[in-house]
Amino acid sequence: MGHSLTNRSRRDFIKTTAAACSSLFLPGAANVLAKENTLRLGYLPITDATPLLVAHGLGYFSQEGLHVERPVMVRSWKILVESFLAGRFNFTHMLFPIPVWMRFKQKVPVKVLAWDHTNGSAITVRQDSEIHTFKDLGGRQIAVPSWYSMHNLILQMGIRSQGLRPVIKPQSEKLSADEVNLFILPPPDMPNALLGRKIDGYIVADPFNALAQIKFNARIMRFTGDIWKNHPCCVIVAHENFINQNSVIVQKAVNAIVRAQDWCNKNPSETAHLLCRDGEGYLPFPRHVLSKVFEKPLNTELVHPDWDVERIGFQPFPFPSATRFIIDQMKQTVVEGDSMFLKKLDTPKSADQLVDHSFVSKAIADMGGLNRFCNCDITQPYTREEVVEIS
Repeated sequence: MGHSLTNRSRRDFIKTTAAACSSLFLPGAANVLAKENTLRLGYLPITDATPLLVAHGLGYFSQEGLHVERPVMVRSWKILVESFLAGRFNFTHMLFPIPVWMRFKQKVPVKVLAWDHTNGSAITVRQDSEIHTFKDLGGRQIAVPSWYSMHNLILQMGIRSQGLRPVIKPQSEKLSADEVNLFILPPPDMPNALLGRKIDGYIVADPFNALAQIKFNARIMRFTGDIWKNHPCCVIVAHENFINQNSVIVQKAVNAIVRAQDWCNKNPSETAHLLCRDGEGYLPFPRHVLSKVFEKPLNTELVHPDWDVERIGFQPFPFPSATRFIIDQMKQTVVEGDSMFLKKLDTPKSADQLVDHSFVSKAIADMGGLNRFCNCDITQPYTREEVVEIS
């Protein structure tokens, strides 16, 4: 894009180009559904929300005939979950373990409809820290964004692999050398807490890792996609009652999100611009921070460069093997509160109850198949082997 474009003209250009180039753009589709078919979207100010925000910013929802209010940004996962349960939002992104907790502990019939993104998170420490690997976390204070998060799950996988013990204690309490104390912090609070030495590190979604790298010269201890190859993180969810009563709307919304993921894969630079505070302003960050997430290749920072993973990726199909792996790992993960419900879950049966892949499968098929999003085995395109390596 030429530097002579103004912010307004650049945004208009992005939208026009996205519509013109999209193989799913149907002229006149915006008139298919009545305006009362409204989706209310909530999100956290993290790159996990990218497909939802891009689908809105590029007009993909409206091209599908949906009226979608501007997504509402909230500060923490607790607020997002409470807002969803109260009906303030009927379509949103959530950390994958949260719907497991909602459906099987809280008995809320939530459904996972698609993956929102892959990878996208990291463990961040201070540059002068002596923390370089999981074995160095003993006796440390590490913040996580939610007990029911991929972050807590992956972090504890690494902790246990070194013979350390994840614990949940007041920060004032003395830790033994083999204990790693975990506690919740909203993502926006993490970088300053690290700078102020109130914590030793944190694991969270970008751009809060990239922000700390740029602003505070913080160091990435490990990218999560370098531990579990192309793992899911956030997923698209809706209430089962809403899905059953609005299947046409849900299909169109999933279509828009799949289109957005495809566009993000092809346009990382423009994705950073659209989201940033000088673009459409969905995320309160300057473009150069988001560019570090979407545009900068990973190489020397990776333990597994041969995996060829992106810092954040976009692939919408919810592979059943990953869902089963998550449920099994959740059974071993320390959380605050009663988690006995996890022990009672039949993993394959629970995975089937949690995920509805019918909408995303149709959307992917309309896009030309899953190979548009990943180098999949063409003989078994909707299966994969989960690759996890801590060291």
